[in-house]
Amino acid sequence: MTTLPQAVAAGPVVLDGGLATLLEARGNDLTSDLWSARLLLDDPDEIVAAHREYFQAGAQVAITGSYQASYEGFARLGLSRAESEAALLASVACAVRARDQFDDGSPRWVAASIGPYGAVLADGSEYRGDYGRTATELYEWHRPRFEVLARSGADVLAFETVPAMVEVEAIVRLLDGTGLRAWISLTAEDGRTRAGEPIEDAFALAASIPEVFAVGVNCCPAPQVAGLAAAASATGKSVVVYPNSGEVWDGVTRSWSGDPTFTATEVESWTAAGASLIGGCCRVGPAQISALASALRN
Repeated sequence: MTTLPQAVAAGPVVLDGGLATLLEARGNDLTSDLWSARLLLDDPDEIVAAHREYFQAGAQVAITGSYQASYEGFARLGLSRAESEAALLASVACAVRARDQFDDGSPRWVAASIGPYGAVLADGSEYRGDYGRTATELYEWHRPRFEVLARSGADVLAFETVPAMVEVEAIVRLLDGTGLRAWISLTAEDGRTRAGEPIEDAFALAASIPEVFAVGVNCCPAPQVAGLAAAASATGKSVVVYPNSGEVWDGVTRSWSGDPTFTATEVESWTAAGASLIGGCCRVGPAQISALASALRN
C-alpha cells in the first residue's frame, strides 16, 4: 500500500476533524481531564464510530484518540502501567477498526496522536507554552508513551499542538535515528509559537531530521494558516495544517468563546502556500471536513 508520505508527495491528503468535537456531538460526556481518551476505557465503540463518520465525510487520515492519554491521567483512574499501555494501543486499534470497515479500494491511514505536555495538565498551557520544563525533562516525559505508540501499528506518528521550541527539541531527540515516520505540528499565532519564538526557527528545528516528513500547524486560527503554511514550506518538508474553528478555548473554565472562522473556501490559499495534509482541529466536525474534501477534489 502507498505510504502516507508517498501519498502526500503526490497531492493533498484530507485529515479528519476534532475527535472530541464529534464525540461530544454524539452525546458523550467528556468532562474528565482525559477528554476523549476516557472513552478508550468506557466505550471504545464510540471512538470507532466517530472515526468511521470522518472517513465517510471524506477524511483519508484518522488521528487517534491518544492526544490526552497519559500514564499520569490513567493512574488517577486507578489503572496500572500495563493497563495504561493497553489503553494507548487501543486508541490505534479503534482507528484501524474504523478503517477496515471500508472496502472501496481508497487508501486510508492512521496517525497515532501524541499530544504535548500541556495536554496532560488540562489547564490550557499547551496554548501558552509556559511549562517551566527543560528539553531533557520533556524528553523523559514523552518517552514511555512514544515507545508504546511507536510499536502500535499506526502508519505515522502525529506530534500535535506543540507550543514551544523546547518541546520540539525533546520530540526531535525522541525521533532521531528511529527510522519512524512522523509529523510535528505546532500551535502558533501571529507568526510565533505560543511561547513567543519565531515560527520559522521552530519549523527548522522540527524539520532537521529525516524521520519528520511533514511540519506545520494545528489548533490555530484559520485566517493565519496560509502564512504559517508558507513558512513551513520553506523547510522543504511536506506541510500539515489543521486549524480549529476560530473559537477560543479557556482551559480554566473549560469553555469556548468567539465566532467560527473555519471555511473550506480558504483551502485554495492553503494549498497555494504549500499545504498538502489538510484537515481541522477543535470544533471542526464532519460537515466541515466533507466541504474541505469536496473543495480539494474540485
